[in-house]
Formats: sequence, structure tokens, C-alpha cells
Amino acid sequence: MRPPLPPFTEETARLKVRLAEDAWNTRDPRKVALAYTEDSEWRNRDVFLRGRDEIVAFLTAKWQRELGYRLRKELWAFTGDRIAVRFAYEYHETDGRWFRAYGNENWEFDEHGLMRRRYASINDVPIAAPSERITV
Repeated sequence: MRPPLPPFTEETARLKVRLAEDAWNTRDPRKVALAYTEDSEWRNRDVFLRGRDEIVAFLTAKWQRELGYRLRKELWAFTGDRIAVRFAYEYHETDGRWFRAYGNENWEFDEHGLMRRRYASINDVPIAAPSERITV
């Protein structure tokens, strides 16, 4: 079980989003992957993944490239077992160039509160330096 469980209320949907934000900000691929079903389906930009092992490999590579990663998520909409989120995160590459990524995610959960589907559309924008407060 991975509470809060569907069907979501506004309060439990906001909590689910906050817990996801906190987990992703650890930059610990194995910890993050535990929120997904064993056979979870992902689309992240143009990458399609299936299952926790692929998620861990993807996130490991991501956080080796995207240094100083800092994420903010915001609830956009919810119903039943689905949540829509908008987000922004900042990171820099090894050469020191900074970026802010904006995006939207659609999430679908199983009855145990694990995410079975995650579809993310993301755009990167070069920035001069990180901000004190990332807004979505």
C-alpha cells in the first residue's frame, strides 16, 4: 500500500503530489521507483519505459546529467484514480549551463496507491542562473 489511495479527494490528491515532489527531490532512483507498479508504463518526453528496472535506469542516468536538480509540482486536476500535475524544475549540466524545465504529467494509480501510468511532456528553457523559488 502506498497511501493516499484512490479515489482521490482534493486533499489526498494534493498530498500525493507533495509526496511525489519530496521523493523526486531526493534524487534517489530506487526510492522514487517504489511509488510505481512493477509494470508501470511511462512516457517521458520521447522515451517510453516499462517497469521499475527501466525507471531506475532512466532516473539514474537523468540525475547524472541533470546536476543540482530541484523540482516543484502543483496539482492541476484529479478524479477517481487519476491526477494531472504541472511542474517546473531546474538543473545544470557539467559545463555549468542552467536550465528550467516546464511540463505536465498525467498519472493513473492502482487500488494500492501505486502509479501504473505516468505520461510527461517537458520543455527545457536555458536560464542564466538558478532561482531562489521555482514557480510552476
